[in-house]
Amino acid sequence: MADPGADMATRTLPFSGHHGGSATVRLEAAPPAERISLRARAEDAAALSGALGLDLPAKPKTSASANGRTALWLGPDEWLVIGAVGSEMMQAAKNSGALHSAVDVSHRNTAILVSGPGAAQAINAGCPQDLSLRAFPVGACSRTIFGKVEIVLLRTAENAFRVEVWRSFSDYAFGLLAEGAQDAAL
Repeated sequence: MADPGADMATRTLPFSGHHGGSATVRLEAAPPAERISLRARAEDAAALSGALGLDLPAKPKTSASANGRTALWLGPDEWLVIGAVGSEMMQAAKNSGALHSAVDVSHRNTAILVSGPGAAQAINAGCPQDLSLRAFPVGACSRTIFGKVEIVLLRTAENAFRVEVWRSFSDYAFGLLAEGAQDAAL
């Protein structure tokens, strides 16, 4: 009898073989992650927070991290929750008992990690948002535009960002970031 998994296609990760940056910026592919797009009313956020093991942020441009998961506030009733592969966030949300909508977007999105003293400048090559620490502190997040594509941007450290982008736009975003990294080194 043939192996039932033998005919399964193997998914190629975005950025296979990609690397980039400059003397002041490092670009790298983030490891694979589980992601859910979560929508819920404010009164259901507490139950979902308990089920997911982190407090869903309630203020614009904020994020929260706990238990290997990060929740990014995208709107009054919307979050992007990122966790390790196999973290079963869909099941956790389902078990919350709260009224919500959760969609697994793990294979739709990918992420680019941008770090170094020129990281904000490299991102600003295609993003009009003020990325100064005063306006966009560590933990800040935003759905914004990068060149011609929508991204979700998270500041993970003073000189480090996570750029969440749809997989179909990832080569474009990586290329534009690479150009921005070169400009940041000048």
